[in-house]
Amino acid sequence: MNSAKAWVSAGKSFGIKSFGIKSFGIASCGIAVMAKASAPGRTKTRLVPPLTSQEAAAFNTAFLQDISANMLAAGKVWHIQPYMAYGPPGPESVAFFRDALPDEVELLEAWWPDFGDCLYGAIDQLLTLGHASAVVLNSDSPTLPTSLLVETAEVLSQPGDRAVLGPSTDGGYYLLGLKARHRRLFEDVTWSTDRVAEQTLARAAEIGLSVHLLPAWYDVDDGQSLSVLYGELFEDRPFSRRHDRHRAASSARLMRTLLARSDLAARLDIVPHPAIAVAAG
Repeated sequence: MNSAKAWVSAGKSFGIKSFGIKSFGIASCGIAVMAKASAPGRTKTRLVPPLTSQEAAAFNTAFLQDISANMLAAGKVWHIQPYMAYGPPGPESVAFFRDALPDEVELLEAWWPDFGDCLYGAIDQLLTLGHASAVVLNSDSPTLPTSLLVETAEVLSQPGDRAVLGPSTDGGYYLLGLKARHRRLFEDVTWSTDRVAEQTLARAAEIGLSVHLLPAWYDVDDGQSLSVLYGELFEDRPFSRRHDRHRAASSARLMRTLLARSDLAARLDIVPHPAIAVAAG
């Protein structure tokens, strides 16, 4: 999660604007995905090429659906409430998310030009809503193991202040969880570089904040990582054998259709499994 594009939840600093959200009195963990409403040319643009703008927007929707299902699955194990910290503002975005995602996923309007303010604001708002812990999650890892979301919530439920960080293989992070508002974690970080996780850990050390590190996972944000996703979904090539991946049914369905009905295999330089064409119909 090292994109310079920004989404911010409002919290006390910016004024909450949310839809259908309750106040949480239990020791719950709020997880907010930093999400954009799908639109060709505006979402998952780093995947173009090898994808077209329309295909990239379709993958954005599929990823959000898979990540929503992942959070809901984790919520069956631990007290977790899923959110989309979304943008751009306006009724069209609200309509997109309400149409694409389950009703159990709450919406928080989230749009600000600075990415550090974005992440801090999302944490701030979740804590303001009454959650005992708050997590920001990327929208690029549809196969992230459900067990890592549960582990995050469980670690944050333990006594004492602490953070949880899930590093991405590109040097950013896919997840950051906190129990309190630590503004320093989002300052002096060079977003959109391979130093984001390293610098965030350095900021935590400065303020004496203990950090629980999760295993590294990958972002799907270029042709190579799309090929990794294909291998996970169709070729029994898991990214990690230590953790069972999330099924990512929406991403698998979309990729299967594109492989069967377009030249996506050639663009990714892969030879699709013969069963894909039959399954796609």
